[in-house]
Amino acid sequence: MGRIFAPHGIKGWVKLKVFTETPSSLLDYPVWWLNTSTGWQKHKVAEAKWHDSGLAARLEGFNDRTAAEALKGAEVGIPRAEFPEPEVGEYYWADLVGLEVVNKQDELLGVVDSLIETGANDVLVVRCDAPGDNDGSSATSAPPRKVERLIPYLDTVVVSVDLLNRRIVVDWGLDY
Repeated sequence: MGRIFAPHGIKGWVKLKVFTETPSSLLDYPVWWLNTSTGWQKHKVAEAKWHDSGLAARLEGFNDRTAAEALKGAEVGIPRAEFPEPEVGEYYWADLVGLEVVNKQDELLGVVDSLIETGANDVLVVRCDAPGDNDGSSATSAPPRKVERLIPYLDTVVVSVDLLNRRIVVDWGLDY
């Protein structure tokens, strides 16, 4: 739902980059899970407020700048069970990651690795292994190469999303 990017002041506050569609929704949760070098751990929010530069928060047990600096880079999450149900035809990004992506010709384009928010529209980052380039000079084939496709998440491109079968169909060519 976000990431801590810097300490804020000297009393243990941190600044966050919020990834939710409605940034203020993070304040609806009194407990956040932080993914640090020690793994996911639960932390109670002591205080939080909006500044011109974004959201700032202080978590219980973090009372000085040194403690806050240790949180830099930590991902902020909420257990999935606490998410509100999405509207029909809407999906959480986390639901799309790992889904197979095929085009209307049933050609495999890859698997959703992540999504990018561009401002204009979201973009699916789809990755796959493609056959290696072989110039014919060798009897052995070249190792596969990694292919990354950036597919805009638009109604005109995304034909269907099937969470049950873990598949997205898109109107997109292999050579785009």
